[in-house]
Amino acid sequence: MADRPDTPAGTPQDAQWRTAGDRIQTLLDSCAAGGAAAYERAQELVREVVGLYGAGLERIMALLLEAADPALAERLATDDLVASLLLVHGLHPHAVHRRVAEALDRVRPYLGSHGGDVELIEVTGDTVRLAFAGSCKSCPSSAVTLELAVQDAIRAAAPEITSVELVTVEPSTVIAADSLLARLHSNGHTDSHGQGGASWHPVPGLADLRPGEVAGFEVAGAPVLACRVDGRLYAYRDRCPECDDTLAGAVLRGAVLSCPRCRSRFDVARAGAGLDSAGAHLDPLPLLDRDGAPSVAVPMGVGA
Repeated sequence: MADRPDTPAGTPQDAQWRTAGDRIQTLLDSCAAGGAAAYERAQELVREVVGLYGAGLERIMALLLEAADPALAERLATDDLVASLLLVHGLHPHAVHRRVAEALDRVRPYLGSHGGDVELIEVTGDTVRLAFAGSCKSCPSSAVTLELAVQDAIRAAAPEITSVELVTVEPSTVIAADSLLARLHSNGHTDSHGQGGASWHPVPGLADLRPGEVAGFEVAGAPVLACRVDGRLYAYRDRCPECDDTLAGAVLRGAVLSCPRCRSRFDVARAGAGLDSAGAHLDPLPLLDRDGAPSVAVPMGVGA
């Protein structure tokens, strides 16, 4: 996915700051070993520092408005790191609806690679309602696509959103969010494989794949098969659903991947749908550009 206009490309430092919150919490937890008083002092210190920087950011945004420099304000609002800080302090200049819409725009290339799309129906309070279009409506990977790709984008752009509902167009009904995915801020959510959670991992080597090339990668201990078709990257769990064996040595012709052992064929451009057996399909893994590098989301428990 291309970088946003006028926004610096992702750097290793960006990836470091993305996990800063987790590191701060780890340090706070370690202070608990010194007793309740030490832990409370550590928490108070963090609150004071966060408040100080929040006041500074508020002053910066006010000065920009006074200077009537909307272009610079826009650049700050669309910089991932700065935007995350503005969100923490309630200073982001963009309304939640716009932020959610732009977040969905950033994941559309991934959805489009599976022949689908997502439509933002409405944002009401802390709830977002979406509708899938194209093959995403019936694709067996729709739930994992929503939870790992769409959810991740919405959570980053609008942390005040706490639930997502999938709306079916005909008939006009709403499927309860908790029947598809856990609440966005729950760390113990369950994905479509019945496993708890997933995490994103950068895989820079994916960018080197040539059109028509297939390669295997190990991502967070899980074997992953990746390929490039017509300029698009695709990632799947390295397991054939027909013979339950590795796909190492698979042949790719156009968008059709053939298992080197049982010869079963799968359409990698259509969410890995089986071409020889109804219901058989590869397990797709969300693949997005994050912090300037291709990254794969691997559900916990997906391994060799």
